[in-house]
Amino acid sequence: MPHTTQLKPRLTQARAELTRQISVRNEFGESAELHIPAERALTVYLDKKELVTLMTLGASPEWLVLGFLLNQRLIRSVAEIESITVDWTLGQGEMGEPGVAAIKTRDGMSQAGPKTAARVVTTGCGQGSVFGDLLNDIDGIELPADAHIQQATLYALVNAIRLQETTYKSSGSVHGCALFKGAQMLMFVEDVGRHNAVDTIAGWMAMNDVDGHDKVFYTTGRLTSEMVIKSAQMGVPIAVSRSGITQMGLEVAQRVGLCAIGRATHKRFLCFSAAHRLKWQPELAHTAVQKSDPQIHA
Repeated sequence: MPHTTQLKPRLTQARAELTRQISVRNEFGESAELHIPAERALTVYLDKKELVTLMTLGASPEWLVLGFLLNQRLIRSVAEIESITVDWTLGQGEMGEPGVAAIKTRDGMSQAGPKTAARVVTTGCGQGSVFGDLLNDIDGIELPADAHIQQATLYALVNAIRLQETTYKSSGSVHGCALFKGAQMLMFVEDVGRHNAVDTIAGWMAMNDVDGHDKVFYTTGRLTSEMVIKSAQMGVPIAVSRSGITQMGLEVAQRVGLCAIGRATHKRFLCFSAAHRLKWQPELAHTAVQKSDPQIHA
């Protein structure tokens, strides 16, 4: 069912250039120009209290910050936030002062206090920060029992990612995440860490009243415990990765009944959990194998 419309925060639109051109020399000593991701530091202040510094490309920093607050359970809904103001002018994208994201809540409250005291930095690129013990909260997550994905839809989804124009194709060194409804890509975002990318999608969903019950989350990165928890918190019951899954990621997926699919490239994939959510069409895989090698199954 769709989200009910609620009061929304005011957001700036402080976009930044995603790549920067540099000069390099190759193995022959020849000069060349190429683009690299323009990683930036963004320090987040909640009601004037410093919360965390995020390393990001800066494509959609307001959605990133909002999704970060939601996924870390620092706020319950977007209605608690009056405004998010992002200003890059302090750091100018250099190695000096970071940019600033100033969050103002509607009643000046800050429930973050006791949770931020338990701050830890998780493994994985982007140094995703987790406040409090999110693992203790996952038993309260209920994913829709009837959510599923057709194998043909999974293939179409993977192909859509392959055709998507990306910063990765031009400069590498970033992770991409996407939200799908069926084979339709609703949202695609890249960042220096997969944590930031999924938080940005969470922020976009919250601002646009998008419910996750019939959606599929895609990531180019590993399905770690944090990625699985965030997908489940967004109400998305199916997560697909171009990479694999960690042991804790698998345990969390099994615990909440999330369908975790990894190693998804071309027509190949591995279903790690909740296989009942996948409507199997193995003949599609057999057909693909035969086309690539007619001698197989001849």
